[in-house]
Amino acid sequence: MTDSDGKPHQGPAAPDGEPAYTDRVYRSVPGVISGVLLLLVAAWLIGDAVLSGTGKTPYVALAAVPVFAFPVIAYTLRPVVTAGRDRLVVRNPWRTVVAPWASVDALRAGYSVELLAGGKKYQVWAVPVSLRQRKRATRAQRSGAAEHAARTGLGLGMAKRTNPVVQGSPDPTRAWSDQVTAVLQETAERNAGRPTAAGPVEVRWCWWVIAPTLLGLVALVTVIVV
Repeated sequence: MTDSDGKPHQGPAAPDGEPAYTDRVYRSVPGVISGVLLLLVAAWLIGDAVLSGTGKTPYVALAAVPVFAFPVIAYTLRPVVTAGRDRLVVRNPWRTVVAPWASVDALRAGYSVELLAGGKKYQVWAVPVSLRQRKRATRAQRSGAAEHAARTGLGLGMAKRTNPVVQGSPDPTRAWSDQVTAVLQETAERNAGRPTAAGPVEVRWCWWVIAPTLLGLVALVTVIVV
């Protein structure tokens, strides 16, 4: 949430006297859109199979619902990254990683965005790397378009036409995933010294996704075999 001047919304003062800001949330919009479309198509196909199918078909279709729906939800709708005042929360398809800023060693973007925290490495599903965006950003920088836009006061508009702009990014001409990684790295370095940002990394499995998927798989195999 931001104020009218584009800065993060400032709320009441935190216990240590510093202003508190709304958590920043990052997720892949194309991923969410594709997930919704997949679920709609699946609902239409499964509904048609249940209503019009004969023999085992309706039962197989019903048993296939959790096997298909929950993984789609896990990989498209569930992933999100939340950067708070004291910690970074990475919600991946099958588990959630809660890393206090003091435990974050680094964030890096290669072929995927990775979080290094507590001596371990975790992939950040909510921030997919787009090689196409990187190529566009590289071409814009080489052509001098970014420098020209900065001189003429059109930097933000030029960046938006090239790649999405992340609030607080030191270089809005870079690919979206690289901007997010840079912002999160800077946030980790800035907040690591807070007393409330200390603690171990917590990893929680998402059983509400895992359990129905496994049960649905058992049911699907049973319906097909019996």
